[in-house]
Amino acid sequence: MPQSAKVYVIDDDPAMRDSLDFLLGSAGFDVRLFDSARAFLDELAGLEQGCVVTDVRMPGIDGLELLRRLSSGPRKLPVIVMTGHGDVPLAVEAMKLGALDFLEKPFEDDRLISMIETALAERESDSKTEALSADMAARVASLTQRERQVMQGLVTGQSNKAIAREYDISPRTVEVYRANVMTKMQAGNLSELVRFAIRAGIVED
Repeated sequence: MPQSAKVYVIDDDPAMRDSLDFLLGSAGFDVRLFDSARAFLDELAGLEQGCVVTDVRMPGIDGLELLRRLSSGPRKLPVIVMTGHGDVPLAVEAMKLGALDFLEKPFEDDRLISMIETALAERESDSKTEALSADMAARVASLTQRERQVMQGLVTGQSNKAIAREYDISPRTVEVYRANVMTKMQAGNLSELVRFAIRAGIVED
């Protein structure tokens, strides 16, 4: 990681901003704090290349609208979105709009740091995107029809019980399929599974 790697934190909660400032600064990042998406966008033209970490639920311009504006503008910065617990459909929408990843609050410090390092590294290696998409397609092809149905439910925010009701199977059976999906897709957590599904074209725009 470059010593001067920039991270732009956008959150309307002062306590969260201060916490992330300390955490990311201690990890060696050069951190800039913004209390709103508007404040960030006003300074965007003069900012160096870096990674954006933004809350999704904010007054005024929220995280989704911020992503829309970034995707339609000349500056292409990797974005990690922070969501509330259980906001998977919102996170999926954010990733459709171009977010690189999402993180549910509360989260582990090391996980956020790892995400930022990955975001900065992927930004430098966009040429790998096509190969990654082919790899994701191969992983999806290894799923059975039921496993694919369960994955579709998971990445759209359905609970195990809701998936079980939809396909008339037991929640315990869904848990087994879920474990198989995570293994075959090589996903360590739900946010990775969502990202992989989008990359593979499982989640439609």
